[in-house]
Amino acid sequence: MKARTIIISVCIILVAASCATEYDKLLKGHDVPAKYAKAFELYESGKYSKAAEMFESLSIATKGTAQDDTVEFYWAMSNYMFKDYVTAQSNFSEFISVFPLSPFTEQARFLYIDCLYKSTYRYELDQVPTYNALTEIYRYMTLYPNSKYLDDCIRMRDDLEERLDKKAFEAAHLYYHMEDYLAAHYALKNVLKEDAENRYREEILYFIAMSAYKYADNSVPEKRHERYLSFVDDYYNFVSEYPESKHRRELDNIYARVNRIVKRID
Repeated sequence: MKARTIIISVCIILVAASCATEYDKLLKGHDVPAKYAKAFELYESGKYSKAAEMFESLSIATKGTAQDDTVEFYWAMSNYMFKDYVTAQSNFSEFISVFPLSPFTEQARFLYIDCLYKSTYRYELDQVPTYNALTEIYRYMTLYPNSKYLDDCIRMRDDLEERLDKKAFEAAHLYYHMEDYLAAHYALKNVLKEDAENRYREEILYFIAMSAYKYADNSVPEKRHERYLSFVDDYYNFVSEYPESKHRRELDNIYARVNRIVKRID
């Protein structure tokens, strides 16, 4: 039984070595039709790394031929399916530039965007890749308004825009956590000045009001009246937009207290 197992193992190793040798010979050879067929065979069987190598080796031989865009596209697709998104991104970018009218171009543009999207970072980190991906998403949606990938583009766009909104909010909100309420008040207002449609608008308006209140409450007595009035303005801005907010009761209670203080001062 042991001898049989050894024989089977040896046979498997020999077959594998033979296949590897055949692949290497084909890869280094100049039989374009055979390499072309093998590249697609590898791709269809899910051997994307080897398929990418084979398509890459074909790219020079098929340059300027009817197979040129097919080879370049499937070279990119092989890297994409292998999850080598950095190389695939470069492949798709080159493809879009060289073959703007190819039947593969629309899909190549979308997959290029998907590679960009997969290269973005969480909101706390550098958002330059996010802006790059959004630029390409907007361009794609303009070029292909009826694309079958439109829903995917909208999903990616919404996720990336939410990430930018959160980064802006959290950066301003940090001053509030540091108890620098004047800086928080200005920073939070600037977030809405730059982007009135920020997805965190309700929270931003709430913390604007809270910053004004805490800044006033911690001020010297002669400055409190004016600064409490700033809170009152922010309170009215908040409740006019979000009358049913979860923050409404808290702000109502603060407003009632501030109102009593202001009347006493007056």
